[in-house]
Amino acid sequence: MAESWDGNHDPGSPSEESYHLERLHIEPIYDAFICPLTKQVMQDPVTLENGMTFERESIEKWFKECRDSGRKPVCPLTHRDLKSTELNPSIALRNTIEEWNARNEAAQIDMARRSLSMGSAEGDIMQALKFVQHLCQKSRTNKHVIRNAGLIPMIVDMLKTSSRRVRCKALETLLVVVEDDDDNKEVMAEGDNVRTIVKFLSNEQSKEREAAISLLYELSKSKNLCGKIGSVNGAILILVGMASSKSENLVAVEKAENTLENLEKCEINVKQMAENGRLQPLLTLLLEGSSDTKLSMAVFLGELVLNNDVKVLVARTIGSSLISIMRHGDMSSREAALKSLNQISSDESSAKILIEAGILPPLVKDLFFVGANQLPMKLKEVSATILANIVNTGYDFDSVPVGSEHQTLVSEDIVHNFLHLISNTGPAIECKLLQVLFGLTSSPTTVFNVVSAIKSSAATISLVQFIEAPQKDLRVASIKLLRNLSPHMGQELARCLRGTSGQLGSLIKVISENTGITEEQAAAVGLLADLPERDRGLTRQMLDEGAFQLAISRIVSIRHGETRGNRFVTPYLEGLVKVLSRITFVLNDEPNAVSLCREQNVAALFIELLQTNGLDNVQMVSAMALENLSQESKNLTKLPEIPKPGFCVSIFPCLSKPPVITGLCKVHRGTCSLRDTFCLLEGQAVDKLVALLDHTNEKVVEASLAAVCTLLDDGVDIEQGVHELCEAEGIKPILLVLLEKRTETLRRRAVWAVERLLRSEDISFEVSGDPNVSTALVDAFQHGDYRTRQIAERALKHVDRIPNFSGVFPNTG
Repeated sequence: MAESWDGNHDPGSPSEESYHLERLHIEPIYDAFICPLTKQVMQDPVTLENGMTFERESIEKWFKECRDSGRKPVCPLTHRDLKSTELNPSIALRNTIEEWNARNEAAQIDMARRSLSMGSAEGDIMQALKFVQHLCQKSRTNKHVIRNAGLIPMIVDMLKTSSRRVRCKALETLLVVVEDDDDNKEVMAEGDNVRTIVKFLSNEQSKEREAAISLLYELSKSKNLCGKIGSVNGAILILVGMASSKSENLVAVEKAENTLENLEKCEINVKQMAENGRLQPLLTLLLEGSSDTKLSMAVFLGELVLNNDVKVLVARTIGSSLISIMRHGDMSSREAALKSLNQISSDESSAKILIEAGILPPLVKDLFFVGANQLPMKLKEVSATILANIVNTGYDFDSVPVGSEHQTLVSEDIVHNFLHLISNTGPAIECKLLQVLFGLTSSPTTVFNVVSAIKSSAATISLVQFIEAPQKDLRVASIKLLRNLSPHMGQELARCLRGTSGQLGSLIKVISENTGITEEQAAAVGLLADLPERDRGLTRQMLDEGAFQLAISRIVSIRHGETRGNRFVTPYLEGLVKVLSRITFVLNDEPNAVSLCREQNVAALFIELLQTNGLDNVQMVSAMALENLSQESKNLTKLPEIPKPGFCVSIFPCLSKPPVITGLCKVHRGTCSLRDTFCLLEGQAVDKLVALLDHTNEKVVEASLAAVCTLLDDGVDIEQGVHELCEAEGIKPILLVLLEKRTETLRRRAVWAVERLLRSEDISFEVSGDPNVSTALVDAFQHGDYRTRQIAERALKHVDRIPNFSGVFPNTG
């Protein structure tokens, strides 16, 4: 006889196992129990005519092989021919074996119970687990035996051992125990068992992780256990991660995916999956579930925070269904649909999908409709939010009908309805509708329609009044809209702000807030910057309100790094510089403006700002301001007082000598300084302006060239101006501007400057040998406007390309 721990014939079993078997008095295997062919204990013994006993399956296989080979059937032990292949069941032997098995298995189960404890040796535990697997695989009824013996909780406890081999074998054993057995699965649902298994999904050891996911997949086949698995904190998140992993074992990935599919039977799990980025199950329920399920899923979707890629998926999958609910659902369904649409409309790509799915007509109808079944104001606010999201996509809304008479969002009556709602609803919906108008005025294709409708409804004053709203969001939305309108309604807005209602002061107060740089501040300063700079009344009021001193202070603070930088710092700085530049447009007739520029040394600040590389608008506006300041220099310079001649000189003029006065500005012929007369020469600004003539931005070049040209203007010493430009190496850059012909404005200004330069004989002589300059002047003479052609003609005369007939014909006038 041969004996082993698990009852199989195993001559190679270790002596340690034999010791345990003897100690527990496990019955030995009798030779009569063993099939001569398989060497295994028989389950269905049968006897041949010669009295030999075999396992039914093995002897039937033997006879088949005899037939297939054309041999007569023989006994596999005696090799003698058999007259008959009839098999007679050996019932007595089978009953004896079954009784022996029962006694032996009972003893082995008892042995397993003793071995499955933390104090047992690793080898004993492993053998006990192998036995349990063998017993369950041998017969499904044995799974009930294992359960009734209380082994399942003991095997689960083995998951907490320090031995990796034991933990992995315990997971494998539990899988065998619960496979296709709902009662054993219910036992696994008790206590913290499921949570313990889920922990292994994060294990660094791939074998344990794979064993755990296989077990969890089997457990998830029970609907009762789906909720239990989903309730374990982090379980669904880990499963979603495994299912989408590219580094995980393919079998584990497949099992994780299958587990998630089983967990979808429970709605609360579907919601958890959606929270963790697995949206498709929720979307499927929203499309195919019962009415209650659809409503539940739509409500939950409206509360989710989605990334933009997911929003596009949702819009494509259920956008049309949600819009249909908006049109035809009851109030609770419409509310859920609107909140879901609010979530997905905040992404530009998904918003465009919704537009194409037809969201605009029902959305506009919900906003404007008054009567039975109208939306409550809180849902109209959601509708307005969705519309605000959608109009900021840059879509061509002029081509999308939204009304019964084919009106669009920018049709006059639709805009009038928006304006009416803005004036007659609460702050929340007013804010969203202002954002709608902001979006529509951000597009060059729709802004003119909105401007026209605002003018025809005389709504400018009411829009400006929102600048003083106590709600920050409402103020920001209003200021951003007004800024979009200012290029098209500048005078109207300036007129409103010049009034006594205090909106100008409110704007300045917003700009002055010392809380970093906010979107509201950037928008407010941008609005002031975009208003007509030559509106003297507005500039005077800004001067009285201290707007320019504030702008100077904030510009200096930013330049010195004292103000915290963020994404609004650039538009804020650009707006401040443009606001400050306004003061240079009223220098001619506003003494207080001149005084402020002197006190604050504004010219020096603008020269410094010329060097803010990367901020084209700041450089352009600074150059424009310096042009205005330099134009005023010839009026502010102090001309020298020539002393009256003495008595002798009045009698004998030949004795007089012209007085020599030193320290005068060569260009302005008087006493100059940067602070008091804004002289570019004194401020050493010429070389900085010349450097900008090579800028890639044409607007910067235009402004810089205009500032440089003030040194060649009437009322100054042009010859000295040319000399200063030579010193600053500015002649060649000006000629290059002429040759490049980048814009018509630049060509016009360059032709003017070159004509002034060519009045110098040295320069005209040098330029006359350059055919490129002559060609550029000829081109301007042929194709420029009337004034440019006149100037080009004079320039061509300087280089002898056109004869000067002024000396040929006598002056008859």
